Order: sequence, then C-alpha cells, then structure tokens
Amino acid sequence: MAYDRIYNFSAGPSILPEKVLEGIRDNLMNYEGSGMCVMEMSHRSKVFQKIIDEAEQDLRDLMNIPDNYKVMFIQGGATLQFAMIPMNLMKNGVADYIVTGNWSKKAYAEAKKYGKINLVATSEDRNYSYIPDCSDLPISEDADYVYICENETIHGTTYQQLPNTKGKILVSDQSSMFLSKPCNVSDYGVIYGGVQKNIGPAGMVIVIMREDLIRDTAELPTWVPTYMSYQTHAANNSLYNTPNCWSIYVCGQVFKYLKSIGGLEVMAKMNEHKAKILYDFLDQSKLFKGTVEPEFRSLMNVPFVTPTKEQDADVVAATKAAGFDNLKGHKSVGGLRASIYNAMPEEGVVALVEFLKKYEAEHMA
Repeated sequence: MAYDRIYNFSAGPSILPEKVLEGIRDNLMNYEGSGMCVMEMSHRSKVFQKIIDEAEQDLRDLMNIPDNYKVMFIQGGATLQFAMIPMNLMKNGVADYIVTGNWSKKAYAEAKKYGKINLVATSEDRNYSYIPDCSDLPISEDADYVYICENETIHGTTYQQLPNTKGKILVSDQSSMFLSKPCNVSDYGVIYGGVQKNIGPAGMVIVIMREDLIRDTAELPTWVPTYMSYQTHAANNSLYNTPNCWSIYVCGQVFKYLKSIGGLEVMAKMNEHKAKILYDFLDQSKLFKGTVEPEFRSLMNVPFVTPTKEQDADVVAATKAAGFDNLKGHKSVGGLRASIYNAMPEEGVVALVEFLKKYEAEHMA
C-alpha cells in the first residue's frame, strides 16, 4: 500500500524510520501472535516483559552501557527530569548549571526551587548562538553535580567537548541528540532524553544513571513524591506502575533498526553527511543565514533566517505548499528550523535545499 508521506522537519514529535512504522503497522492488531495490540496488553504479561527486556538490552548494546548503570523508562518526558534531577541528586543542596539555550534555562529555573543553583557559564550574551568555553569553570567545591543540555533543540547548538567538571558528576539532557552518534556513557553520571525527539512517540523519557547515584527513597526529603524517586523505577525495572507500554515498544523497534544498519557509528556518518548538505547551502546563500556559530552547530537541529520576519513567514508558507512541514522556528526565537533527525532521509534534506535554492533565485532576481 502506498502512502502520501511528506518530509517532516518537526523538532518533536518527530519523524520515525519508515521501516519501523511498517513493522508496527503489520503487528498492530495482533502482536507476534498474541491476539492483541501492544496498546492493549498487560504490562505484567510475559509478552510485554519480553518487549521491555529486549528494548533495554538493545539500548545497552547500541551505547555500550556499562553494567553499573541503570536504564529506566519513565513517564513524563524530559521536562519532568528538570525537577527529578535536583530532588534526587542534591545531597549538599548545591548544583552548578551551564545555560546554553531554552531547555537548559528552564532546567536551571526549575532546579532553583530545590537548592542553591549556581550559573557557572552561559551563552545568553550572544542569544545562545555558541557554547561557552567550559575548560576551566568556577565549579563549586560542594556541588552535587554539573548540568548541561548537550544539544539545544531550539537554538541549534551542541557541545563539541564536554565541560571539565573537575571531578563532579556530569548530568546531560541529550533529548534531541540521543542515539545520533556514539557516546561514552562512563563520562556521565546521568544521561536522559525525551524520546519524542529522535527515538519514539512522546510521553516518556529514558534515564541512564550510574547505580551509586540512585539514593534510597528513605534518604530523600519526605516531600519528594514516591514516583519521583529514581529508586522507585530502578528497583521495579521501570514497572512500578503501568508504564508507557506503547512508547517502550516503539523505542525498542527503533533500537533494533539502528542495530540493523550498523549502529551509532554508521548513524553518525549519515547524520554528518546530511547536515553538511544543508549547512553548505546556508554558508553560500545570499538570502538564508544560519544562526549558530559554525564550530557549535548541531547535526540535528538547524535554525536559519531570512532578512525579515515577514519573509521567514513567507518561506514557511511556501514550504508547506511544496510538501514540506514543520519548518517554522520555535515561537521563542522565530525564523526557520529544520530538524534532521536520524530518520530523516538524505533525499529529504536534498529536496529542501533544492526548494530553498529555487525560492532564493525567484526572490533575489
């Protein structure tokens, strides 16, 4: 059966691999002969236990996750982690944050509700168009952790080198770059990512946490809800309550797909190639301009602008008419943005560049 598919450049919920969607479609009504859709089955069933076990193992294989790290599938998306991280990790009541865009700024503001939060670096002075030098930060001696958003979805910046935390635990929000390239998990105390950016359907976050950081619920302040204790999820293997079964299933299918194409090394090369096609065009264009300093450009989220807001809006309207969608920049920054996640095929990026070239030729004549 043929489907009319558009090139979807949404920052999230985002595009998924067609091969994965086709497999889900074929198993939708009767998953693996169970007589049920995954959305209908008990999370306590042997069928679902196999789904979640395989999803975790495939993720561990993809990322080479060490045995002393716990993988948790938690409802609520990445935003819930803005609170769960300080609630669980702050023993001294102190943490250091690096703010490089909208999402780290929100995490910083949320964390301030729970302790003394120090802003040790920021790129706000140039509208978050770069990553500040993090080689010698004023890390607090009593900081329980250092927090970053490693890829800023809205502003399109990414870290090329991790900050020097001077021995403190590094916590990274990897939502919009999760599984886009290899990652040395041992460099971090905690990695988390909302899955709707690059992995699966919205409504869940994956947390990868070093086991010694998971505090006993009894050690936490009494006001911390049971559900917001990492031990609750770790001790129950993400099955404390009914989890987001459907999202876990789809994520698991994406993990299998990534393994089938050769893993994260192969995926990284594909992403670098796709991004280069778009950035090369922006660098030579007389109408369109990238908003991020080249050294810090994201491979996943590419923000760009025309000379005026009115023309930005005209381009967005024209792209929709041409069969592209979700190229409007985030409401907080305006402009345009192409999110070219793992599942975006190279031909989609090529088609977008050809369209932008044509638009430029017609409007610069």
